Amino acid sequence: MKVFKFGGASVKNADAFHNLANIVQAHGGTRQLLLVVSAMGKTTNALEQIFEQATAQQDYTVILQQNWEYHLEIVQALFPDTTHLVYTQLEHLSVSLQEYLRAFPVSDNYDKHYDQVISYGELFSSTILHHFLQQQGLENTWVDSRKYIQTDSTWREAKVDWAWTERVIKRDLLPLLQKQLIVTQGFLGGTNNGLTTTLGREGSDFSAAIFAYCLDATALYIWKDVDGLLNADPKHFANTVRYPEISYQETIEMAYYGASVIHPKTIQPLATKLIPLYVKSFLNPAGEGTRICDCQFNLIAPAYIVKENQCLVSFSVKDFTFISEKNLGTIFNALSELRLKINLMQNSAISFSICTDYHESRLHKLIQTLQDQFIIHYNTNLKLYTIKNYNPESIKEVVAQQKVLLEQRTRTTLQIVCQYA
Repeated sequence: MKVFKFGGASVKNADAFHNLANIVQAHGGTRQLLLVVSAMGKTTNALEQIFEQATAQQDYTVILQQNWEYHLEIVQALFPDTTHLVYTQLEHLSVSLQEYLRAFPVSDNYDKHYDQVISYGELFSSTILHHFLQQQGLENTWVDSRKYIQTDSTWREAKVDWAWTERVIKRDLLPLLQKQLIVTQGFLGGTNNGLTTTLGREGSDFSAAIFAYCLDATALYIWKDVDGLLNADPKHFANTVRYPEISYQETIEMAYYGASVIHPKTIQPLATKLIPLYVKSFLNPAGEGTRICDCQFNLIAPAYIVKENQCLVSFSVKDFTFISEKNLGTIFNALSELRLKINLMQNSAISFSICTDYHESRLHKLIQTLQDQFIIHYNTNLKLYTIKNYNPESIKEVVAQQKVLLEQRTRTTLQIVCQYA
């Protein structure tokens, strides 16, 4: 039993769909394989723009039409017969999306409606993939992941009901997988009253791990446009190296600090059942890739992680007393309520500083919540560099020509907050 996850780049055009089908035939087979697919190309970004304009009561029809035409062009290349069922199903999805955008009250729960709208990206892509694999002779069933990954109603970062989810997936999907493939969506879950939830941005990796865990899969394969798990993003660093094998623990830490290859929640369910994760290239399917498993190494290449669009926030008590545990508790509670994740924190006698992803509205709410108790200063437009397993050479590579605002070291990890050069 295997689970394959394909991201948006692996279904971005008609050629990509053909390549995906070849990978399934060569590396997966015709049964005991569940495919998790993301929205196509930059569809999620487009849907976010559409949603933003809808909530602002602005005209979103141009972007909506462009997004529809993008999908339709690919479908026409894959299915020359315009009477094919896929056209009807996609039209139904498109009409449903348009009706929802016209109907939802803009003053109501923003995040709840976000989940309902953004989910259409995966519904489009999985519908197309299901029919295309059928056309290629790969018998498969389209499965609605919202009916199998049950969550609470924490919109945009839903929490999984693991016991319910595992029971239903084992009951319904295991027998089906003995006969054929399954195609389903990443990123999506559902509440027990039928509403759609999402698992966090880029959450399709996590979806695949949930299915792998619940199916007791022998392996999870995540197909990317890179040759495996690299020690740095090639967009930021020239001389990257691939890890042939790396431990769950190292990968969890890299993901926590912001490594973009693996979603932070992906590893834990796999590590619990010792399910290996293979990061492979859909551009070079025969390549070795990276195996993430229960292994240990004394020394591995330093990992460089860059998080952009960061904000450094500093709190000090108004009466100039020391920062106490009670003060920290007040700050942490406010951060938790506003879902602001701390990427780095540091305290001195009279101040406490955090580095977090910049969300303008959440930051202003944080200031409003705490301004009566604390003097608050902040800087935006920053980068956070993290070096795992650092050495003197790796530090020089990052610090050179940077204006450092804050630096923190532990035995194995160095973090530096910098202004853009």
